[in-house]
Amino acid sequence: MSDQRLGEIVDKIRSKNAGPFWVTIDIFCGSTERYEEVLERLTTQQISNCLQLDSSVIKRFDLADLYAIKISFPRPIVQGSAGDRDMHGAQYAVLLAELTLS
Repeated sequence: MSDQRLGEIVDKIRSKNAGPFWVTIDIFCGSTERYEEVLERLTTQQISNCLQLDSSVIKRFDLADLYAIKISFPRPIVQGSAGDRDMHGAQYAVLLAELTLS
């Protein structure tokens, strides 16, 4: 396995609000093979580093039946507050898509 970006391996990555205090990121792998590859290569610590979050606040759900991984974490700033630069939480998906997996 060579270095690849997560977005090159999976079908889709999306991020969105999970209420005004949380963001959720869904990684859709599309097949058993890609799901297992991502499970093997993507650690919660890598996600933590990428998003500049403490790993203890990240909730990760590996959903084998859906070939998907769900990541949830508290928003750094409450949705709609003065410092909120991403009202919908959509930009986090781009960060994970660009994450290089060894």
